[in-house]
Amino acid sequence: MQAILPLAGKGTRLRPHTHTRPKPLLRVGNRTVLDRVLDLLEQAGVDEIIGIMGHLSDQIETHLKTEHPNLGFIPVEQTQQLGTADAIRLAEPHVRGPVLIVFVDTLFQADLDIIHRRPELDGIVWAKEVEDYQRFGVIVHDDDGFMQEIIEKPELPVSKLANIGLYYIRNVDLLFEGIAHVMEQPPKLGEYFLTDAFQYMIDRGARLLTSEVSEWWDCGKPETLLDTNLKVLNEEAAPAPGPIPGVEFVHPVCVGEDVVLENAVIGPNVSIAAGSALRRSKVQNSIIGAGSVIEDCELEQSLIGDNVQVRGLRGTASLGDDSEIQERRK
Repeated sequence: MQAILPLAGKGTRLRPHTHTRPKPLLRVGNRTVLDRVLDLLEQAGVDEIIGIMGHLSDQIETHLKTEHPNLGFIPVEQTQQLGTADAIRLAEPHVRGPVLIVFVDTLFQADLDIIHRRPELDGIVWAKEVEDYQRFGVIVHDDDGFMQEIIEKPELPVSKLANIGLYYIRNVDLLFEGIAHVMEQPPKLGEYFLTDAFQYMIDRGARLLTSEVSEWWDCGKPETLLDTNLKVLNEEAAPAPGPIPGVEFVHPVCVGEDVVLENAVIGPNVSIAAGSALRRSKVQNSIIGAGSVIEDCELEQSLIGDNVQVRGLRGTASLGDDSEIQERRK
């Protein structure tokens, strides 16, 4: 089975980290968001992905070859970002049958086996019930769970089922017919939306079932990335290293291989990637990248990239890869 993954976004809300690293390769719980999504897809039977590529695409291709060598990969370049419908349109020449479509800026826990249990469906749209429904496109369905429409950021609670960007389409011919129709219309807010192609399908009799996910965690902004890190650490119950003299762990924490810890308080909600060092520091609610050195710091709500040098800093920081910052000595 194939899956289409739009991977071309620049991740502007996660700058400076996405200046040097594509958003799907940011980590939660010391594993990239992309790896976590691909684990679920491979378990569901996906053996080939069509990647819609753009920003820093060479890093994604190298990562896939290294970490997922048995997964087929077809890269498709997106030179202009004209919206979600346009991104999926680019995959059409490579789609050979029913396909998953997954936007890799969230993590989810979903019953993907329903794909195999319900072969009569034209497609499945996964959703999550939320209280802050006004922030999302919400799915309105009939009494049997079949999608009727998606309403963007409704003022009234017509539905609290948020569209999470996870879809399965069996009737791919009708999907691409719908996308072609959308692309012929004037863009909305400068973009062409995939959900309008779904509406085209429904208006022509397609049965798209709404299926609710058990968990849905956002990875698209610094604050939500940290929230998702906490949820992943709690879910996985990642073990901390054994007792280290002078080091206190406040769970949950996740510490990678070859990390050096000296006179430190770590946690809660801290992940530290491989090869980093923390000395004489207190860190909480933060993600620390690989090969970074944190000394004489008190950090919270911070995102620290790879190969970063931080000394004498107190407060909150968002430092991209290869940054260096230190307190000025009086």
